[in-house]
Amino acid sequence: MTKKALEEVLEKKVEPVIEEAMKKFLGIRISEIKGEISDKILNSPLLGLNIDFNLPFKEAKKKFKKAFLQKLLQTHHGNISEVARLTGVDRRSIHRLVEKKKSQKIRKDLLKPYYLKQKEVEGIIENVLDSYKSIIREEKIDNFYEATPEISKNIVDELPDLDLNLKEAEEEFEKIYLLRKLGENNNDLTITSQKIKLRYETLIRKLKKLEI
Repeated sequence: MTKKALEEVLEKKVEPVIEEAMKKFLGIRISEIKGEISDKILNSPLLGLNIDFNLPFKEAKKKFKKAFLQKLLQTHHGNISEVARLTGVDRRSIHRLVEKKKSQKIRKDLLKPYYLKQKEVEGIIENVLDSYKSIIREEKIDNFYEATPEISKNIVDELPDLDLNLKEAEEEFEKIYLLRKLGENNNDLTITSQKIKLRYETLIRKLKKLEI
């Protein structure tokens, strides 16, 4: 599914879920809350995929690539040929990245990406609510917080997977990882390059390519 198509899904299916939750738990509808949650979901193409920010850049990227392929295998019922076709990665490379014993138990682990996606949507909702604590009665916002597992499940049930090939997914990973690390190091490029074990020149080149 394209990003434009996802926008339509958010407008027609997800935003009504948010509106209903606001009416039920807050007693009012606040369009800004609905808009912020939708925007954050729209701009989170890697929902359901963990990024290990504790690892250096290359190790974190390798781990992400493996997780991305595993997720595709889970959502395509362990069909390595189909995943190879979708990502442009040859079958042998997928076999090398994903251990055979794990690919054999894919069908038993189909709910994991769903769970991770739901937890991330929960985080998005809570993050948005945090900025409205001062204008919404405490008891009402607490009710909303308590209901976030239910609300996030209802949202995820409506969300399709945004189709990304491996190159697009890796670019999203790099953008998220590098922005996080730059923030941790006060945007100091020299310190960041040292901390993530990436040559300074390579870091500069990636930042320009990603338009960061």
